[in-house]
Amino acid sequence: GFGESEPYPAGTAYNMDNACEILAQNFQEWGVSKPHVVGNSLGGAISLELGARGLVSSVTALSPAGFFRGFDRVIAFFSLILLKLASYLPAGVVQPTLRSSRGRHLIGRTLFEHGERLSADEFIGDSAALRSGAAFFPTLRAGVGYHFGSSVPVPTTIAWGTRDRILPYAQSALAQERLPSAEHVALPNCGHVPMVDDPELIVRVIDRTVARATAAEQAA
Repeated sequence: GFGESEPYPAGTAYNMDNACEILAQNFQEWGVSKPHVVGNSLGGAISLELGARGLVSSVTALSPAGFFRGFDRVIAFFSLILLKLASYLPAGVVQPTLRSSRGRHLIGRTLFEHGERLSADEFIGDSAALRSGAAFFPTLRAGVGYHFGSSVPVPTTIAWGTRDRILPYAQSALAQERLPSAEHVALPNCGHVPMVDDPELIVRVIDRTVARATAAEQAA
């Protein structure tokens, strides 16, 4: 139900059990056994859930959902709903702002620290994808009571943008408390979508996680 993927079949609930089951089915169809997975935000939470179920070889979770404190959940959901509503603005309304790097920086402030690194076409494409995402509100409803509280028995890295405005960096302390065996990494000057803000750093974080997993497999 996000991007170009089809929504779940009618009657299938948007929850972590179904997400993991469907991904496990996809792994089987693709001929992939226990891949190394990387996820951001909701994808980070799904990656951790896959790790908890022993379905993957390693997990790199970037600003994962599921470690809310106090009003964090309300702030995150409010921010996401505003982004969803903004996606319905006519392209002609936002295009003039997107023509300048300063405008892209300001418009992308919620998600990125360096939104100016995206082109106007990328912003418009992302907005269209968000607008057409049929799973947005069902997933949001499913997340009202969600928290991650399992152990993850595979090499895991949790990396968090220090300037994340949707899931603030302070949540990383709760992640460290719940998953003390994971490697916890701060991503300096990165927002909620750190792949845009510092892609080279994210590649290094992923490579280190995979290397740890590979070394553990070879030692076993």
